[in-house]
Parts: sequence; C-alpha cells; structure tokens
Amino acid sequence: MRVSPYSFLSHLECSRTGERLDADVVQGLSPAGAPLLARYDLAGVREAVTPKEIAGREPTLWRYHEVLPVRSPEHVVSLGEGMTPLLRLPRYGRELGLSRLWMKDEGLVPTGTFKARGAAVGVSRAAELGVRGIGMPTNGNAGAAWALYAARAGLTSLIAMPDDAPPITMRECVAAGAELYRVDGLIGDAGKLVAAAVQRREGVQDVSTLKEPYRIEGKKTMGYEIAEQFGWRLPDVILYPTGGGVGIIGIYKALLELRELGWVSGALPRLVAVQATGCAPIVTAFERGARESAPVADAHTVAFGITVPKALGDFLVLDAVYATGGTAVAVTDEELIAAQRELTEREGTFVCPEGGACFAALRHLRESGWLEGDEDVVVLNTGAGLKYPETVPLDVPLLAKTDAIP
Repeated sequence: MRVSPYSFLSHLECSRTGERLDADVVQGLSPAGAPLLARYDLAGVREAVTPKEIAGREPTLWRYHEVLPVRSPEHVVSLGEGMTPLLRLPRYGRELGLSRLWMKDEGLVPTGTFKARGAAVGVSRAAELGVRGIGMPTNGNAGAAWALYAARAGLTSLIAMPDDAPPITMRECVAAGAELYRVDGLIGDAGKLVAAAVQRREGVQDVSTLKEPYRIEGKKTMGYEIAEQFGWRLPDVILYPTGGGVGIIGIYKALLELRELGWVSGALPRLVAVQATGCAPIVTAFERGARESAPVADAHTVAFGITVPKALGDFLVLDAVYATGGTAVAVTDEELIAAQRELTEREGTFVCPEGGACFAALRHLRESGWLEGDEDVVVLNTGAGLKYPETVPLDVPLLAKTDAIP
C-alpha cells in the first residue's frame, strides 16, 4: 500500500521572476531580492486527501499538512494553533446594514495573535532544516510569537523591536528566554541591526517578514479555515489589517490553491487591505493604481502591528487586491479605537486595534456603496484586545466601603 507523503512541498519560487529554488535547504530571499513562495504538487494532494477526510482531523492548522512545508510530523512544533472561531456578528451587522457579517477571531490562538500561525510553521521548518536559532525585527507580536515557538523547539531567538512597542510583547520575549533589544527607531531600523548581527552568528536564520518562505504558509491557513468553516464555499469579501501584508498574501495564496485543488469554485472573495491614515503606503499606492508602494515618512498609529512604512511584499499585497476586485482603505486612529469599543460593547468581543481598523473600514465601505449589505463579509481580527490595555482608558469611580452604588 502506497503511503502518501506528509507534505507535498515541491519547490520554492521567486515571486518576481518565477525562478525555481530548492526547498530543502535554508533559503532567504530569491537571487532577485524578492520573497520566495512555497509550491506544492497539488495534483498529488488531490489524490491523497479530500475535504471530508480533513474534517476528521485534529482542530489545528496542521490538519492541512499536505499543503504545508514540514516534511515529517515529528518536526511539527505546535502549541495547538489554528481553527479559530468564525463568529456571526448580528447586532453590529444590523447597525452597519450588513446582514451577513462575520469575524474570524485570531485573538484565541496561542500568544494571542495570528502571528502564532506563521511562527508555528516557520519555526517547525527552520528546525527541520537544521537551523539552531532565529533572529528578527518586530513591532511586537511577531517577535513574541517566534520567541515562544523557538523556545518550544529548543532554538535560540534574537529579537529587536521599537522602544515604543507594546510592553507585554517585550515581556513575552523575556519570559521565553529571548535575547531582546529595544531600538530607538522603527521596525526597519531594528531590521538593519538584526541583519548585521545574524551575519556574525553561525546557524542563526534571519526570519524577518518575507525574508524566509514559510511564515506565509502558516498565515495562509486562515484562508483554508475560512473555506472549510463556510462548508467549502467562499465568502464575498474579506477585510484584513495590513502592515507587512503576510496575512493577505497568505490568504490569497490559499484561495488560489483551493481553487486549483477543486475544493472551492466560483469567484474569489474581494480582498480589502486596511491601514491607518498615519501609515497607509498600500492605500496610497492602490489609489494611484501603482504596483508598488512608496515609503511613508513619520509613520505612526496606535494600531502598532500595522506600522510598516514600506513592506517588502507590497507588490504581492497589491496584486491580491487588484486580482480579486478588492480595495484598500485607510481609517484614522480615532475611528479604529471607536470601532474597537463599539464592537466590544455590541458583541462582547474585545478585539485588537488592528481589528478595530477593519471594523471602522466597514463603515466607510458601506456608506460609499462598495458594500451593498447582503454580502458574506468576513473581518479578520488579528489579535486579542487584552494585549493592548492602553487603548481603553480606565476612569471609573472608587467607592468607599461605606458608600452606596447609585
């Protein structure tokens, strides 16, 4: 009896030139300086497994292991990530005039953000290929996730983040035993320091956003899960908060793979990239019809995870938006914080400010008529609001023991 491989990974492909590279050695960027995309023998996957079989597997992202890059199950590094809830939001939807509004809640994965997906797959594959340590710049949550998964795998971790990154993410890195540095600058400044340090350290891989191929593979499982949770059909619209853009790139990659596998059919969801007005390079590029973005000077927003002045994979984000008939929207910090609070009050779901940005964008899209109101709309909440306590002012009365509550 023929035993199917655990993974049908075939090769890596340059996202700009299409050049094929070996997937079984440690790789960074392509010779053209572009991100590498993992490719699979999808015909083999079709013969090996069906959606019905997948439904009986463990409720983690590893249920899709045939289209993930880890060759052997003993190399999987997991904390139980994946299969986050797809929640209907009826009250908030009625308020916006959206009859079928959904939220995929990534605040419930390990480490409290969607970054755990990329870390799980990226760390697993790095360890499988013999990497002994990882190094990366981060705006906070990715570094925390990779540090924790590195600890789980027995790898070292070198993390650098802007000094004003959320303190809780720094504490996560420290708790995981990471070598952590704060940087007086933005994520790009931290990236330069990490790149220089990694060159001097044998066995340490630079796993900066899109500088290794497998973070995308973890993030794409959000797309697979949405399709499965919709009964192997697709919603009409997906909104995603966009900084480095790996999430939206990954979801689009998943949609294309699902269509080629024959597991879904029909039009792909319109993808919406959401940014903050203080850092909106993708939105500006989209409005100009450009294929790449220009760096943003003085980037700032309370939604720290999307403070990326110039994403390495910006052209891939824009390709995904253009190809699906999607759009790009920027909202103010005031709007996203208000939406975060409104959603929590209406639905009891305490979302992160990046998720709040998507809900603020919904209002713009509905008022402009871009959303008609009867579509299946999925918003990705990328993290738990509890990781951003500073976004909720705490100004409540203090009562003496002898006081009465009015």
